[in-house]
Amino acid sequence: MTSDAAFVFALIGVAAVLMASNRVRYDLVALMVVLALVLGNVLTVGQALSGFGSSVVILVACLLVVGEMLQRTGVARSVGDLILKRGGSNETRLMILLMVSAGFLGSVMSSTAVVAIFIPIVLRIAAETGLDKSRLLLPMSYAALISGMLTLIATTPNLVVSDELVAQGYQALGFFSFFPLGVIILAATIAYMLLWGRHLLGSREPVKTTRRKRPARAAAELWTTYQIGGEVYDYWIGGPVSIDEIREFRAKGVNFVARRRRDRNRERETVLFRDGMELRRDDLVLVNGPQEVLDDIAARPDFTRRSALGVRAEDWQDSLGLADVMVHPEATVIGEKPEEALSHDARELDALGFLRGGEPVEDVKETPLKAGDRLLVLGPWDELDTLVEQRDDFVLLAYPKERQDAVPNLPKYGVAVGILGVMVVLSALNLVPVTVAVLLAALAAILFRTMSAEDAYASISLPTLVLIAGMLPLANALEVTGGSELIVGFLLDVVGEANPSVMAGALFLLTALLGLVLSNTASAVLVAPIAITAAETMQVSPYPFAISVLIAASAAFSTPVSTPVVTLVVTPGGYAFSDFLKLGVPLTILTGIITVLTAPLFFPY
Repeated sequence: MTSDAAFVFALIGVAAVLMASNRVRYDLVALMVVLALVLGNVLTVGQALSGFGSSVVILVACLLVVGEMLQRTGVARSVGDLILKRGGSNETRLMILLMVSAGFLGSVMSSTAVVAIFIPIVLRIAAETGLDKSRLLLPMSYAALISGMLTLIATTPNLVVSDELVAQGYQALGFFSFFPLGVIILAATIAYMLLWGRHLLGSREPVKTTRRKRPARAAAELWTTYQIGGEVYDYWIGGPVSIDEIREFRAKGVNFVARRRRDRNRERETVLFRDGMELRRDDLVLVNGPQEVLDDIAARPDFTRRSALGVRAEDWQDSLGLADVMVHPEATVIGEKPEEALSHDARELDALGFLRGGEPVEDVKETPLKAGDRLLVLGPWDELDTLVEQRDDFVLLAYPKERQDAVPNLPKYGVAVGILGVMVVLSALNLVPVTVAVLLAALAAILFRTMSAEDAYASISLPTLVLIAGMLPLANALEVTGGSELIVGFLLDVVGEANPSVMAGALFLLTALLGLVLSNTASAVLVAPIAITAAETMQVSPYPFAISVLIAASAAFSTPVSTPVVTLVVTPGGYAFSDFLKLGVPLTILTGIITVLTAPLFFPY
């Protein structure tokens, strides 16, 4: 072993200890690796920084944008709503739906984001059905991990392995190359959880005594706090309604709150109702007022009542929000009327309620503001954010719970599905390289206004990109110092050259063990070139070995710190480290056996 190779192995060990300690950020460790390779004269500056110019980094950044698009347009949320609708209170059916949904949704977006989306869904299911949340959360997070075994873009290690194959002169992996193997592992994991795994977590039966009704909606609670009288309904408009007719309703105590209307792009645009507005056919209007007057309105042929607030509030919560705010003691708006105070910078906001000294103010529109007054403000979420972020005039006291469920750009739902579909088709049929397909999807997400360019940049996790770019040169360092050949030689000495399946199993084990202390990306970076070298030495196809590394990199089931995909469920699920050992170690072994036995069926030696 040369001194340079020993230095690289020592560097890998130090990086592993730092990452395993969980005291140093992974991206900082990666930058330390880059500096160490340069200062140790192992690589040149250009070679050590080559990871920052890798196509993998660009690909991951674009995938983060695509995942954000799916969240902002409600595509991801609709999957959760479907589970709630279809799953009922049957634990077996719910577990299957959760795991299948998390697995397949994670195949086209960040698995960490999938788990973050599904945690409140699972908690809601547990609250409504009395089922033990711990028996659903961990299986769901494991399925999200397995999503990395379904498509090429599902997780970064897949891209690293494919990129290494190309760098060594082989054909890149296809979008669905290993999809059948991933489906087999997902099905086996579901069976494992249903037959054995779930019985190690929590109680076996629904706890009927703890069953709770769905908590009251926070928007309705704020409505009550401000003692806003009357009822709230929304109506479909079946024909034109004149300004004079609207004024007649207002004279009877009816408040027209907001209106939704299709714009030129056939998307529904929501605006606050103002004086001088009229209604026309196919408008949707939100109305507050005395019950008897609203009943009279519903009796008209041109007004069709839809629902009461709380039943279909989701139809409005994505475009309109509420904020409970207090007037700052040194606010510049003191002495102004609410409408004037809220309209600065042309904000589209309105005051629904007014509290002074804890008591409601009847004349909301005409009462000048004083320090300490509270307002219940209605308007688009982004306008409310702008109002409270300044903090000079208004102090945010509370947002309703609906804020966390709101989708900022629901009208672009169909556009997002279309962009995703085109990306998958282009990649799956090899019409363009995967990197190009994903880059086109990210660009289309902005051009078709599913999000702004600022939102797209904000969705890109720089620590993730730095981690990938900083660890990629380690594989090059192993290669140039002879470290890869040493590892391959050791593996050949241990397992021999006679049986490729044994080598595939050894590579799976090596990757899985490294994944306990390194990130799965770093593990793939290190082992992928070793797997290809081992295949060339044994004169067999490198693809079964590469697939073993790829699958093992996503099989981080055994500890709660290996990946944020499982770390996220530790606190809400109340899990101990032993829970991951009991379930994760057997599942990792099962995954390894399936991979070694099944991969050659799709990728012959």
